[in-house]
Amino acid sequence: MSTNNFTVADYLLTRLKEQGLEKIFQVPGDYVQEFMSALDKFDGIDAVGDITELGAGYAAEGYARYRGIGAVSVQYGVGTLSVINAIAGAYVERNPVVVITASPSIDDRKIIADTGALFHHSTGNYNSNQVIFESVTVASEILSDPEMAPTIIDAALACAIKEKRPIYLEAWQNVWGAECKAPMQPLVITDSPANLGMQKTLLQQTIQKLESAKQPIIMLGIEIARLGLQDKVESLLHLLNIPYTTSTLAKSVISERSEISHKLFVGTYAGEASLPETFDYVSQCDAVLALGVIFTDDYITMLTNQGSDLIRVNMDGALVGNSDHFIHTSLAVFINELIAHFLCSSVGFNVTFSKPDNFGLNALPLTKHSDLCCQISYESFFAFYQQELNESSPLKRYNLILGESSSLYMAARLIGIEKNHFVSDAAWGSLGHETGCSLGVSLANDNRSIVIAGDGGFMMMCQTLSTLRRNHCNTAVFVMSNEVYAIEQSFVDICAFTPEGKFAPFDELPSWDYEALAQAYGVKYLNVNSVANLQDAFNILYENTSAPYLIKVDIARDDLAPAIQTLAESVTGQKRDECLCHKDNKGNI
Repeated sequence: MSTNNFTVADYLLTRLKEQGLEKIFQVPGDYVQEFMSALDKFDGIDAVGDITELGAGYAAEGYARYRGIGAVSVQYGVGTLSVINAIAGAYVERNPVVVITASPSIDDRKIIADTGALFHHSTGNYNSNQVIFESVTVASEILSDPEMAPTIIDAALACAIKEKRPIYLEAWQNVWGAECKAPMQPLVITDSPANLGMQKTLLQQTIQKLESAKQPIIMLGIEIARLGLQDKVESLLHLLNIPYTTSTLAKSVISERSEISHKLFVGTYAGEASLPETFDYVSQCDAVLALGVIFTDDYITMLTNQGSDLIRVNMDGALVGNSDHFIHTSLAVFINELIAHFLCSSVGFNVTFSKPDNFGLNALPLTKHSDLCCQISYESFFAFYQQELNESSPLKRYNLILGESSSLYMAARLIGIEKNHFVSDAAWGSLGHETGCSLGVSLANDNRSIVIAGDGGFMMMCQTLSTLRRNHCNTAVFVMSNEVYAIEQSFVDICAFTPEGKFAPFDELPSWDYEALAQAYGVKYLNVNSVANLQDAFNILYENTSAPYLIKVDIARDDLAPAIQTLAESVTGQKRDECLCHKDNKGNI
């Protein structure tokens, strides 16, 4: 039972507030009521109720991207096992999120021992949740002793903050409300010392590789943002004068509108889904210094063809070339040492990337009346978005949030995103993430958020609209509505995207009445089916800056986003333009 004295829940909340956390996303449950009651009384951290545990997890992860840490409180079993997908994504993409829950109390466990009763939301193995979360956290703990709880909490939080990954804290139901001592000093987080010999070797190999290369490039990854190293990296780029790219996950890790970016940024590299100019340039580089990059299978071409030219430096170590010898080092220390070396070096780089006048999506002007009034496509949607970014419009101040959809790969081709204004789960790739994540982003960041989702992802997390409305968020959710899982289909059979093509039944989605859905959730609704409509929609958003919107964008079913077409064709070897040439006399593919 809770008391008026300092409790274990108060201890955790005090530590979280100390780290700058102001919101905890939650779905209630009886086991975790002691923690929720303490949260309601705690000054400085607000509870944000969500509709689903997965949505709350996505929100906490989105919040952590801007505040450095997030937290989600859910019911034991049914809640924890629902939220785990979001936590796995946070683990992969290095977002420290604290999962808070509670399991049967000490008295309940005596009843279980005496009677063999299966308590609600449990499997009968009362350590199962802890074991499951061990795979997607850096600390998975059960708090059964109030006296030991502060020590365990501190150690787990230190791991989360140091390694930028989630932790799982499950207390027996009675423990959150049990008394304990308040923290006497701030949480101490110590960095692991780098191996100085290995650090020196890595530095020498990097310098040699860069100085001997004809066309070196620097590739920036998301760990740069997680560690707050953006200013250091900008100093390094300015000093080296070497072109740079980013991974999709790290797009906008530094501003794409700055002087250094205008000069050196070659576009975001997303393998074959990249802008053609970007892909061609990066593929010809004979030295790639990847700083904090999480390499997924989107980068197989680079890893395969340029592996010997690649230096990968991450938070927890480095790999040089095709070597399997892991170098224990610190990304932050390495960047500092690289800057120090070249400040004292007489070696200069004069590598240029000759940008065409109409670089990337700028090459798709939308000026003709026929262009403005015909049905909108992925290509024309993002060409318009690029034009709005280029002009002095409010759009350049908005956050852009993408999930696993065709739009993610098209948005990666945009040029001119401000620092930290591009959000995606490009490494984990979970459908629905973008809409759920937008709640946390909106409550952690003052800029308006634009969400661009596909039908499939939005249908998984549409109820977040209700929570956005409840919390007075002004997020605008665009749904690119073609009623299919387009990415899935492109890898199954790209010929479906031809006039006579047929989609696999499992890639077809139901038709929804989006206007009725918007009314049910209490958000404003717009429908877009042409570029002219899209301009009208953005004008409305610019004028009405306080309300959340659901905006349906009517996309033809067979409209295949160019970035997805290039990617799918490179993976499958199947060419859409050749589909009609491979039919027999009966019309079969």
